[in-house]
Amino acid sequence: MTPDPYDLATPCIDPDAFVAPGVHIYGDVTIGTFAVIMFGTVIRAEVDRVVVGAHSNVQDNSVLHCDEGIPCVIGDRVTVGHSAVVHGATVGDHCLVGIGARALNGAELGEGAWLASGAVLPEGRVIPPWTLAVGIPAKPLRELTEAEIDRQRSGVDDYLRIGATYREMFR
Repeated sequence: MTPDPYDLATPCIDPDAFVAPGVHIYGDVTIGTFAVIMFGTVIRAEVDRVVVGAHSNVQDNSVLHCDEGIPCVIGDRVTVGHSAVVHGATVGDHCLVGIGARALNGAELGEGAWLASGAVLPEGRVIPPWTLAVGIPAKPLRELTEAEIDRQRSGVDDYLRIGATYREMFR
């Protein structure tokens, strides 16, 4: 079924989220509390939903999109790196999608998993929780170290501060 482009749902953006100027958000999109959506990002949800969880950050020039029956769901406290594409995939809480990485329809990153920079997670593939996946196609490499898990947490906290700074700047 082809959607009527004039009948898109209205995005629901938490008032405490930061959405940078130049971001394009259309359709059935939900942006959670204190989420940070950086410059140049495109989030489109014409035929299914896109969700960005609380305290997550979607960095510059990323794309979040979905297909009919295949939503795009980003959990809480997630980092989606610069120029990443998440298309109809599910990204669990505390995950990291690296710079320029791609996660495709029906793919899933378990809680805390990392998809390395430049990696491509093919349709329907699953990365176990707290695992680093690398390559094209992405494959699990090893469990994350405590230092890496701490680095991801710290990165999320950094983006929460960045988002607060920009919220004030553009108020």
